[in-house]
Amino acid sequence: MNKTIIIQASSKSTGNTNKVINYLNNNESFDFVDLKTKKIGVFEYDFSNADDDFIPLMEEIINKYDTLVFATPVYWYSMSATLKTFFDRLSDLLHYKKDLGRQLRGKNMAMISNSGANDLRNGFEMPFIESAKYLGMNYIGSTHAWFTEDENDIHPEAKLKIDEFKNLFNA
Repeated sequence: MNKTIIIQASSKSTGNTNKVINYLNNNESFDFVDLKTKKIGVFEYDFSNADDDFIPLMEEIINKYDTLVFATPVYWYSMSATLKTFFDRLSDLLHYKKDLGRQLRGKNMAMISNSGANDLRNGFEMPFIESAKYLGMNYIGSTHAWFTEDENDIHPEAKLKIDEFKNLFNA
């Protein structure tokens, strides 16, 4: 299989996170999903959101992909609320969809973040590292992108980091 999916988790489908994804995926070697186009409710202990888009999306991701790359803007020093909701819903795979959740074991996880400046704070990556560890996934790395002063383009230094990051998937 050895296929990669980029999971975009931004409040704006065509914003800076999407610019970063398009740069990373300039040769279209990765598949892509925009969580903003999905109806994914918050985690509920009674699994009352079981009929939303989360489980069908996870079934597709687990069955088709070996590597999941989460792409998120930095909002208030953390991942986007969209991605936090998605991560919270992984709890569904630990309770009533355990067989599906077990299939995450051995898959790869990576993360790419972005903000207006090169100012990512220590600890931002921890939820990704620890979630991968808890799920039995291999955390293969991350990178952070930022933008030029006019915010129209990814900063040249950040582009170099994205190019290095892309090498993780060619190994």
